[in-house]
Amino acid sequence: MPSRFITPVIAGLSLLLGFTAAQVSGLRWAGAVVVIAGAAWCVWRERRRTPWWRLAIVVVVGALCFAGAHVLSDGLGPWGAVAAASVVLAGVTAALVKPAQTTP
Repeated sequence: MPSRFITPVIAGLSLLLGFTAAQVSGLRWAGAVVVIAGAAWCVWRERRRTPWWRLAIVVVVGALCFAGAHVLSDGLGPWGAVAAASVVLAGVTAALVKPAQTTP
């Protein structure tokens, strides 16, 4: 896997794995730990090559995806909603997490 896709994949998987951890353990806080750890890892990995404002947008989108998964679960079911939110987060992360453009 090319290294530019690692962060988007981890971002998306953090939502999915966080939900899985909460479901398997029965502890919502366990899922929260996984989601927060995934977000922290992504920000830490990209902090030197991605402008701070792009990272901030990705974190906000991650929070919106988390909340959106709860809203969508009535229509898509819990796993479908989390999968959809994970795909959206991964896509937004792939679009925003890259080095800033410099003018020659």
